[in-house]
Parts: sequence; structure tokens; C-alpha cells
Amino acid sequence: MQRTLRILVTGGGTGGHTVPALATIAAIQKLIAETYTDIAPRFLYVGSAQGLEATLAAEAKIGFVSIATGKLRRSANPLRMLNKANLRDAARVPLGFLQALKIVKNFNPDIVFSTGGYVSVPSVFAAGVLGCPVLMHEQTVQIGLANRLCAKIASRIALSYPESANELGPVERKKAFVTGGVVRKIVVGGDACRGRERYGFDGDLDAYPVVYVTGGAQGSSIINNSVLDGLNELVVQCCVIHQCGKQKGNGPQDETKLRAAAQQLPFLLRKRYVATQFVGDEIGDVYAASSIVVGRSGAGTVSEVCAVGKPSVFVPLVPTGGDEQTRNAQRLQSIGAAVIIKQNELSGPVLVERVTELLADPEKLMRMGTAAKTMASPNAAELLAKAVIDLGLKSQSH
Repeated sequence: MQRTLRILVTGGGTGGHTVPALATIAAIQKLIAETYTDIAPRFLYVGSAQGLEATLAAEAKIGFVSIATGKLRRSANPLRMLNKANLRDAARVPLGFLQALKIVKNFNPDIVFSTGGYVSVPSVFAAGVLGCPVLMHEQTVQIGLANRLCAKIASRIALSYPESANELGPVERKKAFVTGGVVRKIVVGGDACRGRERYGFDGDLDAYPVVYVTGGAQGSSIINNSVLDGLNELVVQCCVIHQCGKQKGNGPQDETKLRAAAQQLPFLLRKRYVATQFVGDEIGDVYAASSIVVGRSGAGTVSEVCAVGKPSVFVPLVPTGGDEQTRNAQRLQSIGAAVIIKQNELSGPVLVERVTELLADPEKLMRMGTAAKTMASPNAAELLAKAVIDLGLKSQSH
């Protein structure tokens, strides 16, 4: 007879919180199938209906339920925080907590696994009220505001970086352990030839290096515009795979603008540039084919470039909570694995200059990739999966 292990998963808003959650779910499923054969896991994902987690959970065939959530938009000037958006979201917080309380009570999980983001707070607090153990995971060097709140309730705290423990209080620090940054299995072990062929960079274009540009799942107009401004100079020396994301608001799609610009290139250069809204399961092949990765320095991107050992040009998003992306990027810059371009300094010519400098020095690219690999945590998902299972089983026995 199999016994059910009920695991409530929460966290989201961005891919940085959602992707590690789903990667850990997959690792839990695999570990249970191989080792805990007397256990049948049952998952429920709690997130925001508007967040990336709703889409990705559905794709992974994980049960999903949404709650109201609020986001605190911070400012150096406290008076600027008294805006309509913050006041509106503040009113949603009690509703989200009441919804989470009902969900946690009805699902009756053996454990709550949280990966952060504002949507995670109501479920974690509800678990605390109902006496359900919580394991939370922090992806970035700097512990986010949501996770700082959740850390006080969590039974165990998983960290991607050892130095993050310094940001915890003495009580919370005793609950912390290091797993490293979680990445999807499909990221590693890609095929470079398959990646080049998929985007038409094989044959006559085999001699040209590939640069992968990404603004993350949601895209970055600042990065997109810099590529637009420097496109002619970039494709002279390399092929470009550009994940440009979906444009928000009523303006023209960045993808449309970029593809239109590509059509204005000389005929022989057009094939060297591909713009796409999203890179899916082929991501491992894209990384394998790439000589340089250009993008934001969110937790997910940083963990992935380390896992595949790729040189990076990072443009940290500013502002974020405590400027966490800059700290993520600086960690790799300090070991010679990455180059940083400040957001307010980014332009087409600057991007072209940095890429040109790196492509001109293959030995440096090799050193950068090797350095990035030293920061990889290939077993992070498995370590987290075992911790979740063990804590869940422990709660069953009490």
C-alpha cells in the first residue's frame, strides 16, 4: 500500500521563482519513483492567476489554484510608496491570506515548499497558523523581502549561496542549509550542432560564433533596443539568437520591430539573426551553441550560465528589491566569469563593444566559462527534493 505525501508548492511572479519550483517538483517525482516507492506524491501549486506560474504549472500538469496577491513597490523616498498601486495591493493582502488559509486547511499538506515572491507569503503564513512545516528556498545572493518574512516561519531555509546566511537573524540562520541554485534538467547536456541547425546557423554560418541574448521570460525592452541599435555591427561578426519576450502595454511588439530591422540588413546577413518571444525546451541546445550569453542577472539566468559554463555579459535590472541582480552579477564578475554593463550605460554601441572585445579573445572566453562552471550546483534540485520529502515524512510521523 502506498501512502500519500501531500506537498503544497508556492512561489512565483517571475521565472526566477517559478522555474526552480517546477524543477524541484520534477526532482521530487523522480526521487520518489526511484527511492521512496511506497509513497505517492500529490502536489498543489498556489500562485497568482496573472503570474508565469499559472501557465508553467498547467504545462507541467500540476494542480494549480490562484489567490489574490499584493506587491510592495519600494522607493528610497517613503512618501513615494504611498501611491495608488501600493494602496490597492495592500487591500488585497488580507484577502489573499484568507484564501490561502482556506486552501491550506482543505488540502491539508504534509509540507509547504516555497520559492519566494509576494504570492508565496499568504500560503506560508497560513501554514504557520495551521502548524504545517515550511521549507523555503532563496535563489539570489540577497534574500528578498518576501523570503525575509517567510524565513521567520519556515522550518528549514535552503540557500543558493553560503553568504546569504549572513542576512538571516541568529534563529533563522540555524535553520539554513545550502543547496545551490536550481536549474532545469533540460538546460544542461544540450547539443550545439542541433542548436545551430534549429536556427539556421549551420552550413555556411558554422564559422561564426553564436551570441544568445535574453531578457528573461518577460523580456527586456532596454536590452531589445540596444540590440536593435547595434544589430548591423553584431551580425557582421556573429550569429544572434534573441529571446525578446512579449511587449507589455499597447506599443508595437519588440519582436515585430526587431524582425523588421533584420529584413533591412544586407541579404547575406539576415540569416545571422533570429528573434523569438520565448525559448522553450530547446534551451539546452541554445546554450550549447552559444559562445556568449547576454542578459539580465536574475537568479535563474545566473544559475543556468553557471550550470552550462558560459561567459556572460550581464545588464542587471535596476531597481529591484535591494538591487539583488547587481549582486548576482557581481558574484560572477568577481571570479572573472562575467562582464557587467550598468543599465543606465547600456546602448547599441556599448553592447557591440563588449561583445566584440570578448569574441576577439577566445582564450578569455574559455577562462570565463571555466570560472562560471565553478559556481554550478548540479545536484541542487535533488538536495531540495530530498529535504522536502524528509520534512514532509517527518511531519506525517508526528
